[in-house]
Amino acid sequence: MAKTLHTRHNKIFLKMLRELRESRGLRQTDLADLLGHSQATVSNVERGERRLDVIELRDWLDALNEKFADFTSKLDDELLRLGGPRLRIVHPKGNRARHVLSQMLRVVRSK
Repeated sequence: MAKTLHTRHNKIFLKMLRELRESRGLRQTDLADLLGHSQATVSNVERGERRLDVIELRDWLDALNEKFADFTSKLDDELLRLGGPRLRIVHPKGNRARHVLSQMLRVVRSK
């Protein structure tokens, strides 16, 4: 599998994260305080030097008062608009992975 840290799709993702922070009127230091991290960590993520895992992304979005499902839907729409593939789950055993993600998103949406 190809590395995705410096792809066009990742740059779009990082741009959306930065714009979301800025739209909330927060500086990197403000977000860092909300997350319990350093400003350098926020900067490294926004520059693509450090990657977020899905749990960190959920915390990041929670700090920015953005629903995980809403953000990922907007990201999917933006990638599709720019000619990227739709985000999808591929699992060799059929729809099991799709069902698991659906359950996870249901939990996230209920909060």
